[in-house]
Amino acid sequence: MSTEPDRQPRPLLLHGAMLCSAFLVSTSFSVAKTITPHLDPLLLTCCRFIFATALFLAMARLQGKIIIPKPRDFFRYSLISVTLVGFFWLMFIALRSTSPLNTAVIFTVVPGISGIYSRLFLGERLEGRRLVALLLAMLGALWVLCEGEPQRLLALQLSRGDWVFFIGCLFMAAYTPLVKLLHRGEPMLLMTQWILITGTCWLLILCAPQLHLLTQLQNPPAVVIYGIIYLAIFTTIITFYLTQWATLFLGPTRVAAYSFTYPALILLLEWGLHGTLPSWPTIGGIVLFFLPAMYVLQRGS
Repeated sequence: MSTEPDRQPRPLLLHGAMLCSAFLVSTSFSVAKTITPHLDPLLLTCCRFIFATALFLAMARLQGKIIIPKPRDFFRYSLISVTLVGFFWLMFIALRSTSPLNTAVIFTVVPGISGIYSRLFLGERLEGRRLVALLLAMLGALWVLCEGEPQRLLALQLSRGDWVFFIGCLFMAAYTPLVKLLHRGEPMLLMTQWILITGTCWLLILCAPQLHLLTQLQNPPAVVIYGIIYLAIFTTIITFYLTQWATLFLGPTRVAAYSFTYPALILLLEWGLHGTLPSWPTIGGIVLFFLPAMYVLQRGS
């Protein structure tokens, strides 16, 4: 894959990469829900970044592509990694008291917030049809959270986990605008490498008082080990790279719009793994609101 902004890849390749990334991210909600009862959320996030960073550095070492950035570049990568660390930490905390589907639905506010950030940071303007699409997606999120019963909207009470995850979404919404703003033409593999490294540094600082708890996991459950490996490789290294690469060509708002597919993908995953599906009004809300909004946002150049 080319990482040079002046060489426009085929749209099919760009959108295919984002669909792949969306599928991988949608699996992370269920995997994280399975692991969080066994490991502190902050330590889990730290283990995930450490493993991903070690693996990425090993691959870079074999290719002879480990490059030490200048101090100003180190600051750029650190700023981007703050958004990821904040989001993943809060996501794991939230999943202790909310469901994967709820988090996926709340995550649909990210494109709208990302659009606001893009307007402030990049001067990106949203046409009327895209604003309508974002509004439809937010209405769809409310519909799903109310389980398709409009009368429950007035009595809607979000759990503590829902609110914690919403704060995490404020962090995540800044991720793609910052990638677009702070990219200086370097290869995307290099940018991904140092975002992982600086993210690990932030987490080690945050986790310092709790690192001793890792010694209590002398025989961790297999689900923890395999879960961390999966999150590190598939929903960290691969998704970081694909998202950052596509952002250079599609723009932050259109990339963030792929979060509209998460509820539908999670429903399919839950059905495939557990044979369970939510109510028909919930499914209808996802189909009628999220997917059309996703389509409208992706139209145009």
